[in-house]
Amino acid sequence: TLSFLFIFSATFSQYKIVLEAPQYDSGKAYLTYHMGKNLNVADSGIVNSKGMVVFSGDKTLPGGIYSIVFPGRRLTADFFIDKGQQITIKADTAKLLDMVVTGSPENVRFQEYQKFVAQKGPLVQQARRAYSSATNAADSAKYEAEFKKVNKEINDYRNSIVNNYPESMMAVFLNAMKEPAMPDKIPVTRQDSIDNYQYYKNHYWDGITFLDDRILRTPFFIPKMERYYREVIPQASDSIIADIDYKLLLARNAPELFKYMLNWLTDEYINPKYMGQDAVFVHLFNKYHSKGLSPWLNEKQMEVITRRAYMQMSNLIGEQAAPLDFLDSTGKAKPLYALKGDYTVVVFWDPNCGHCKQEMPRIDSLYRAEWKAKNVKIYAVLTEPHFPEWVKYIKDHDLGDWTHVYQTKEMEEEEKKNNRPSYRQLYDVTQTPILYLLDKDKRIIGKKLTFEQINELLKVKEASAKK
Repeated sequence: TLSFLFIFSATFSQYKIVLEAPQYDSGKAYLTYHMGKNLNVADSGIVNSKGMVVFSGDKTLPGGIYSIVFPGRRLTADFFIDKGQQITIKADTAKLLDMVVTGSPENVRFQEYQKFVAQKGPLVQQARRAYSSATNAADSAKYEAEFKKVNKEINDYRNSIVNNYPESMMAVFLNAMKEPAMPDKIPVTRQDSIDNYQYYKNHYWDGITFLDDRILRTPFFIPKMERYYREVIPQASDSIIADIDYKLLLARNAPELFKYMLNWLTDEYINPKYMGQDAVFVHLFNKYHSKGLSPWLNEKQMEVITRRAYMQMSNLIGEQAAPLDFLDSTGKAKPLYALKGDYTVVVFWDPNCGHCKQEMPRIDSLYRAEWKAKNVKIYAVLTEPHFPEWVKYIKDHDLGDWTHVYQTKEMEEEEKKNNRPSYRQLYDVTQTPILYLLDKDKRIIGKKLTFEQINELLKVKEASAKK
């Protein structure tokens, strides 16, 4: 009995997709699945002389929207794969809308939906064009009413499927493609705009579940997620972290979705677009990667993620800057924390760096014109062992008001011997010049900024202090 049950289970866990396309007698066809804007190949096969090809495998295919790519790769036809995976597709590429899919009730609903939209879609476009070209208020009202009527019919049809078959692949598909609800209130005041934004954000994921892997294999979910994290959610790291943790907690029950989201979020924030968002990447490392929750990553990938996280941990916005205890050109100790000022600009630079040569005089001009009067100090760190050039550049460009320091070779070797992190790791120095802005308590309030951006940040801080 056990043997029979095993054979029964194994047989029906396989997928078998038969394509019959009699207009072809050769060529290679592909079984692909949607993942955002891409079609990823799941299987392929050679079409025989009767126009038939069989895609089969010994594992169940993940549910989602799949697509047949016909020989020549010019034509495609979408269909659903979910629980029923013994499917036959009869297709005439001259009339793909009449394609017949058997063995899957999901595809009956999908084909009915496609035919309905094919009928109603042109009416929507027709009403929209007529509205755009209307020359008087009466015509505008007439065509607007027609547009709303047809649009309502389409939405009612979609909602009936979602309500009647809430667990179906069709419901997943329709919810994924649905645009977020827009508030009806026309904004008049600033608070109205804020309320409208909050409404849009709060309803952005209506109908979308993070508990279902099938959502991933659609054309809609990934672009929707990308837009959400790049354009919709506030770009403050705390807001992003709280949102990510909630969604990843839900997705733990959908392992493929969890894997994709964690990978995408890691890639998105490992080199963030906005200052301070590196805290998101560090959080992802601390809470997920370092806890073994990304076992699919290979050793090299984990090494890259780990190294990058440790480079960012000690220089997050709001954190206390790491101590720098270096020497000036005379060999006298000049610790960073001995420098007293309302603000400190830390500059990592090299006199042989072309960009540094251009930037240092410009920074000094701004320092003399504005920063010095605001009790801003500059702590400049030599990053390469170019001691003679360093001393000469400082003298030639009259940078004597800055505190210039370097790390001796002996200090560096002692650091390595005691297994202490280098200043390059502590300040994420991978190029030059790199500028940090510290407050009077040596907390990081700006990092990897241009001197113009630091100047703007100082003005903001100054204006805020006067309020």
